[in-house]
Amino acid sequence: MQAYTIDFVNLLLRWLHVIAAIAWIGESIYFVMLDNSLRTPKSSEDREKGVFGEMWSVHGGGFYHNQKYATAPAKLPNELHWSFWKAYTTWLSGFALFVILYMVNPGFYLVNPNSSWQWAANMSGWQANLLALAFLLGGWVVYNELCKRISPNMERDGLLSVAVAVMMVVVAYLSTQMFTGRAAFLLTGAVMATAMSANVFFWIIPGQRRMVKAMKAGEAPNPLDGKRGKQRSVHNTYFTLPVVLLMVSNHYSFIYSHERAWIAMVLFIFAGALIRQFFVLMHAGKTQPAYPAFGVGLILLAFGVTAPTATLPSGEGVAGQPDQAQITQLMEQHCVQCHARNPAHAGFSAPPAGFALDNWDEILGHKAQIQRVVASRYMPLGNMTNMSDEERDIIAAWEE
Repeated sequence: MQAYTIDFVNLLLRWLHVIAAIAWIGESIYFVMLDNSLRTPKSSEDREKGVFGEMWSVHGGGFYHNQKYATAPAKLPNELHWSFWKAYTTWLSGFALFVILYMVNPGFYLVNPNSSWQWAANMSGWQANLLALAFLLGGWVVYNELCKRISPNMERDGLLSVAVAVMMVVVAYLSTQMFTGRAAFLLTGAVMATAMSANVFFWIIPGQRRMVKAMKAGEAPNPLDGKRGKQRSVHNTYFTLPVVLLMVSNHYSFIYSHERAWIAMVLFIFAGALIRQFFVLMHAGKTQPAYPAFGVGLILLAFGVTAPTATLPSGEGVAGQPDQAQITQLMEQHCVQCHARNPAHAGFSAPPAGFALDNWDEILGHKAQIQRVVASRYMPLGNMTNMSDEERDIIAAWEE
C-alpha cells in the first residue's frame, strides 16, 4: 500500500509539474518574443509618454496592442499582472518529485556503484541525499556569484555567458561521476531549473517590486533593477530547451548509461541554447540559420558519441547456447526484485514498464527488450545487483 501511495502521489505531482512547466515556459518564451519584437511607436504622443516600443498582434479573433515603457509610465494602473507563481510551482513540484522518486530510495537511484571515484561508489543513502541537495544549492550559489562578479551592471554579459557555459560543463562532468546516469542528467537539469526559479525569486520579482514601490512614492525607479531583471530573464530563456531535454532524458537509457554521457549532456545543453538563440534573434528581425545549423551539428555529434560500439556484449565468447535454466537464474538474480507481479523492492507497487519477469513466458515475450537494456547497461538500474560482463554476454548469446 505504501508503494502504491507513492506511485499515485508521483502521478499527481508529475501532472502538476508538467502543467506548471508548460505555463511558465510558455509565458517566458512569450515575453522574450514580445521584448524582441517591439518597434518604435509611430505616435509622437506615445513617445512623449515614455513608450519605448510597441507591438500589434492578432490572436483568438482579437487584436492586441502591447506597449513597453523605457522606465515607467507616469501613472501605474490599479492592477498589474505578475509572473512568478508558475515558476515557483514548477520548482516546488519538481523538487517534491525528486524527493519521492530519488531521495526515498537513494541507494537505488542516486548512488553510482560504478563510479571511478571510490568515495562516490561507496556512499550511503543519506550521504547521497545530502550530496544531491548540496549539488543543487552549490549550483545556484556558483551561478549567482558569477553573475554578480563578472557582470554586476550588465556590461559584460558576453563574458558571463562563457563563464556560465564552462560552469555547465563542470556540472555535467561532476554529476555523472558522483551519481547514477539517470540521476546525473536530472540533477544537471535541476541545477539549471533551480537557477531559473531562484532568478525569479531573488532578483526579477524583488527588482520589479522595488520599481513599483518607487513609482508609488513618486520616485524614479533604479534602472539597474530593470536591466538585471532582463539579464536573468534572458538567462532563463537559454536554459529552457536544455532543461526540458534533461528532464525527459530519463526515458532514454542509451544516453545516460553511456560511459561518455557527460559529453553528450554538454552537447545537448549547447545545442538547445543555440537553437533558442535562433528564435530570440528571429523575433528581433534577424534570421541567422547558422545557429540552428550548429545546434543540429552538436546533436549529430552527440549521436556519434553515444552510438553503440563493438565493446557492447555480443555473446560471441559464450561457449554453447544458454538454456532456459541459465536465463531464468539470471532473471531471478538480477531482475525480479523489481520486475515481478508483486515486486519485493519497496519502491515499486507494480512491475516497472509492465515487465514482470518472474515466469518463463513473460521472459520470452520480452526477450528483445531484455537483451537491449542489458547490452546497453541500462539494466540492472545502476547495476545495483552487480551484473558482470560475462553474465551480460550470456544474455546477448541467448537465441531461444
